Amino acid sequence: MDIEKGKLLRWIDEKGFGFIKPEKGGADIFIHISALKSMSRPPVVGDIIHYETSLDDKGKLRAINAKIEGVSQVLTVSPIDRKRKTQPAHQPRQQPYRSRNTYRPPYKKSGFRLVPVLLIVAAVSIYSKFANQHVSNVSPLSAVIEPPKPVQQFQCQGKVYCSEMTSYDEALFYLRNCPGTKMDGDNDGIPCEQQF
Repeated sequence: MDIEKGKLLRWIDEKGFGFIKPEKGGADIFIHISALKSMSRPPVVGDIIHYETSLDDKGKLRAINAKIEGVSQVLTVSPIDRKRKTQPAHQPRQQPYRSRNTYRPPYKKSGFRLVPVLLIVAAVSIYSKFANQHVSNVSPLSAVIEPPKPVQQFQCQGKVYCSEMTSYDEALFYLRNCPGTKMDGDNDGIPCEQQF
């Protein structure tokens, strides 16, 4: 097969195909993205394409084994070549290079990406509306209010020793607030350890 050359006149990214105007003239040639599978980027209108032609099932010409002029190719290794490669036992086995078609057509059904987001937003708004109604229906008198704990008030009245204290709280108050107490012999901040 002869390699021909032409200019890409039209390219439809979403569908992955376009048409080439042959350099030698004649009808436009259909080209599918699969014919450019070894290229490092998808084609753009105006690219010069080198290609071979073949007849499809309907008898129409199409480009095959195409390359974009001036664009690098992605290396491919056939499965047979992978089996033939041998490595010395002392080297770790490397993963074989896997060629990838770097072109990925845009996601056609982008509306489906928004569906989960919209569902979450709707659920949150319904919940917040329900929660606000539920809170507004509660009467303020039905709320349980805990009574405040009684506050013991001690005063510095000249007590100095543990034997003069009636409770641990009183001894702690005296130790922290009153001068001259003798209730913490080991200076650890805990008064009257033997008594309480």
